[in-house]
Amino acid sequence: MAGVITHRQRPATASGVTFINLEDETGMANIVVSIGAWNHNAKVARGAAAVIVTGRIQRTGQVVNLNAEKLQPLPLAAKTKSRDFR
Repeated sequence: MAGVITHRQRPATASGVTFINLEDETGMANIVVSIGAWNHNAKVARGAAAVIVTGRIQRTGQVVNLNAEKLQPLPLAAKTKSRDFR
């Protein structure tokens, strides 16, 4: 999955898990980044405006998440900023 990062969130109640929201021309996607995946991909996860995410899809009822294993930067022609850790 690939897209522009619109949000990065790490709630105090999530035990170090980070949630990233991606957006592309088809809509929004929820990405769950474990502590280990975050540490392994920290530079890209923290600094890229857009990413390519490889991982496993998890579905619970109507809710679909992608559990990230690898994040790669996705070059963008336009500059954009995400809303981080609020």
